[in-house]
Amino acid sequence: MAQAWYKVDNVAKVFLATTTRRDPRVFRISCTLDREIEPDILNEALRRTAREWPQFQVTLHRGLFWHYFESTDQVPTATQEHKTPCAPLYVPERRDQLPYRVSYFGARINLEMFHAMTDGNGGFLFLKSIVRNYLALREPGKLDQVPTPNSASEADLEQDSFRNFYGGARRARPARLPKAYHLHGARLPYDQLQYFEGHLDLRQLLDRARGLGVSLTSYLGASLMLAVYAEMPALERRRPISISLPVNLRHYYPSATARNFFNSVYVIHTLTDADTLETVAPVFDAKLKEVLHPDRVKAQMDEYEKLEHMPGIRPVPLFIKNAAVRFFTKLEERHVTAVLSNMGRVDVDEALRPYIRQFSAFSSCDGLFTCVCSYGNDLVLGTASSLRSTNVLRRLYRGFAADGLSVTLYATEVEK
Repeated sequence: MAQAWYKVDNVAKVFLATTTRRDPRVFRISCTLDREIEPDILNEALRRTAREWPQFQVTLHRGLFWHYFESTDQVPTATQEHKTPCAPLYVPERRDQLPYRVSYFGARINLEMFHAMTDGNGGFLFLKSIVRNYLALREPGKLDQVPTPNSASEADLEQDSFRNFYGGARRARPARLPKAYHLHGARLPYDQLQYFEGHLDLRQLLDRARGLGVSLTSYLGASLMLAVYAEMPALERRRPISISLPVNLRHYYPSATARNFFNSVYVIHTLTDADTLETVAPVFDAKLKEVLHPDRVKAQMDEYEKLEHMPGIRPVPLFIKNAAVRFFTKLEERHVTAVLSNMGRVDVDEALRPYIRQFSAFSSCDGLFTCVCSYGNDLVLGTASSLRSTNVLRRLYRGFAADGLSVTLYATEVEK
């Protein structure tokens, strides 16, 4: 049985304080199967999955000093997709709303979650549980022995790992980050976001990255930097480009939590007109390795969490805390040009693979945010953009094609 209620984690507080109409802090992960979704079977699978994941069967409430989740007996329902991707899930005035939404379209199952509830790791575990239960019901007798992806204990899944692994050690103050270049241009009207889904051949991409002596993430990050630089006004080309990369802290701590447990690191570089992928990718790779060093990551986690442990913080009213969080988040955004979140390879049980065609991921944003995941030989880049101009992405994908990669790109329609 899940806890009757629990306070939100430290990252969730940021998401709760900074939700906007354009960026409601919602992410979407999707799984496309081998044939059209059967709604009745999906809803039965969702009910079964909800029982397996009681920590997600909660509603969000606002107290005087903090937000908290409270258990609910609401039954989730999957509906045919009718909203735009990453539509808002948190409305303070509504106290009866689950922090996630399940929809379907054609052969695709969509799971959208309010980021205050969990991160991409927890979201993918939940989606894979839905898919496993759906396929077991759809193919009776064939997949009953496939284990659930939810293998950790309930206590481990509910753990606030920020608090649990906070070391509290005094460390040297981190170096101040420079003010980065920001993408210019008009925003889409009516608080819209445009979504782009790009497909690359994973083996081709890995071969090219290895040829440059860099990781897949560094190849993509360097390519994005070059695309941004090509669109920078001449007078601003001395400004550094900063790519923010969320880091799964479960790789650094023995945590199986399904709540938020990530930090963001920054790769910052000032390009020149002479730069190419061959010059930028190795620099990006070296800087990424530096910021991903365990000592750096753990120091950053402690620095982030220590505010929660400062005397006198807890009795401060929530509206004052939220105002402070919004202020410091705005300062932090000065260091970010774009976000690149590599969620890695999506693994499923071998018995399920013949029925699954692809996975994809997107996140709402107020600028340019790309999620990366792969399944089989298909690497998918899911980009959300608030910009009217698509020039940066056009240059990015033309760069992939010029580098010999097979590219397929889709985009949603928006009003401009």
